[in-house]
Amino acid sequence: MAIDIIMPQLGESIAEGTVIRWLIPAGQYVEKDQGLLEVESDKVSLEVPSPASGPLTEVLIQEGETVPVGTLLARLGTETGNGPSAPANGVKESPAKVAEATEEASDYYSPAVRQLAKERSVDLSQVVGTGAGGRVTKKDVLAFSEKNGNSKGVSPETTQTPSPVQTVGSAEEILPLTSMRRTIAERMVNSRNTSAHVGTFFEVDFSAVEKVRKGRNLTSLSFVIRAVTHAIKQFPILNSSWSDGGIVIKHDINISVAVALEDGLLVPVIRNADKKELAQLGKEVADLAQRARSKQLSPEEVQGGTFTITNHGGMGSLFSTPIINQPQIAILGVGAIQKRPVVINDAIAIRPMSYLSLSFDHRVIDGATADNFMHKVKAVLEQEDWEKSQ
Repeated sequence: MAIDIIMPQLGESIAEGTVIRWLIPAGQYVEKDQGLLEVESDKVSLEVPSPASGPLTEVLIQEGETVPVGTLLARLGTETGNGPSAPANGVKESPAKVAEATEEASDYYSPAVRQLAKERSVDLSQVVGTGAGGRVTKKDVLAFSEKNGNSKGVSPETTQTPSPVQTVGSAEEILPLTSMRRTIAERMVNSRNTSAHVGTFFEVDFSAVEKVRKGRNLTSLSFVIRAVTHAIKQFPILNSSWSDGGIVIKHDINISVAVALEDGLLVPVIRNADKKELAQLGKEVADLAQRARSKQLSPEEVQGGTFTITNHGGMGSLFSTPIINQPQIAILGVGAIQKRPVVINDAIAIRPMSYLSLSFDHRVIDGATADNFMHKVKAVLEQEDWEKSQ
């Protein structure tokens, strides 16, 4: 008896996902809970484990294809023929339901397909679908568009693992876009086109922070998160989003933390960060970063953020003007902490200094509010009695 592997639900309101990479080739034996494939939506990339031990008998959806949630991706044989005792993430045991979902997909146009068709001025009713159940995919829209002489828009989807570099003459080469890189590009351009980006910079003395960090397993990022939550409570407008009906103030302070990956980045969320101690913040940041890099985050862990922090100083960067993580209205950048001479009480001293930047949406807040917010962040980092806040 075969087990059906389906495209899992990758988050609330997510209607489709992309098969990034099959970790086990068709015909090969796989152990229960061993990674079977990697899938990705526009919000998260994760690894789907095998629900049972047995051979991967059939692969129906190839790498790079985007299909609706519930689409049959592959079939797995079992050692006993009885199947697993309970369904796992990305697994459905009812072939009838899968067939029904696939049948419905033939008339279904995903938001991504509709957007691409709009950009390319393509009438979807004229496009022949090659996806599961005859569904129209991005590749179909692109092929139709190029056949009819419209070269506007993006190139066809590629797999998450880049294919070999294409040589164009002797002076240049083309590195194919991964699904994640394409998504990041679309989000960044959309953010620039949506928000009125403005930046402000503050220099911060981390001496008080370093005294507490010395000999303890704490990172400076934990202190920055704490300072930001303190400042947000004084200036709650920074914890908001824009809407045509008015500015939406968020009561929960959920801090998104940018995590660099080998082929892009993810932004997992620390929920209710204002209610957590420094040690707990440090543990959560480390855990989320580790699982982001190993593709073990759940969709919920990258949703619901209200303010973003990006630590671009890890490799020595001093200044940055980060792009706002929509639909938030601000993002804080943390530069490298370096010892340098500064003037303290008319004397020169050596202090661990860092530049903090704030990119904010001028539709929602003005420069004075942004600067007052940053002044509070700076004051907390420099003056708070961190010893008593442990």
